[in-house]
Amino acid sequence: MLIALVQMNSRDDPEVNLQEASRLIEAAAAEGADLAALPELFTYLGPASEHPRIAEPIPGPTTERLSALAARHRMYILGGSFLERVAGESRLCNTSTLFDRSGNLLARYRKLHLFDVDLAGQVPYRESATVASGSEIVTADTEFGRVGMSICYDLRFPELYRALASQGAEVFFVPAAFTLHTGKDHWEVLLRARAIENQAYVVAAAQVGPHPPIRECYGNSLVADPWGTVIARAPNRVGITLAPVDFEYLKQVRRELPALAHRRRDLLG
Repeated sequence: MLIALVQMNSRDDPEVNLQEASRLIEAAAAEGADLAALPELFTYLGPASEHPRIAEPIPGPTTERLSALAARHRMYILGGSFLERVAGESRLCNTSTLFDRSGNLLARYRKLHLFDVDLAGQVPYRESATVASGSEIVTADTEFGRVGMSICYDLRFPELYRALASQGAEVFFVPAAFTLHTGKDHWEVLLRARAIENQAYVVAAAQVGPHPPIRECYGNSLVADPWGTVIARAPNRVGITLAPVDFEYLKQVRRELPALAHRRRDLLG
């Protein structure tokens, strides 16, 4: 499977962001990618005060657009994440979607772990002020193998990825908008750790560069293989980066180092 990481610098104009996402997906299709992975909040990165205005239901305009692109290019599309409006709920969900080659919605995952933080010299960030956490662990079957869904801050909670692996996931998606402050020290380390401990591919498409109000994303979209080797990394700009996912190599790693089979399920579940 050939994966295209779509690295974006989304800002506070949803239509501009969607046009850029479409352009990059089309570039990925031209390179023969089987799957294009978008970053977290690819439709909007801006002041939280605008979240209620730009949120959408599913199905809705953004999912219809992704579905059409998937069908047109006969490719899988991981719709990074965007803000989903849920009927009867006062808060929104940070939701990732996965479409198959026919444009069918294979999976919808609502971010489980929400990022609230105060950093010196920066505007406080309160994801939970406008976003509600999800309640489901989500995997999906593709023609290549089973994939597991996650979003950004979830990366710091290894129990989620162990649960995904226990459900048969061989590829983890981690669309993200990691901050520059944390990304420079933690991003690659955590992604490689999740790959190594679960002997799985980790596909992490990220936001890069500044966005309003006064924040900056780390970028460095990457793919780590089941040995923990970074096999693809995006340069520090908007664009696509291609990476092959070799499921035979994954099986070889799990066979030659059968750590997953040695888990103490009697104690750890």
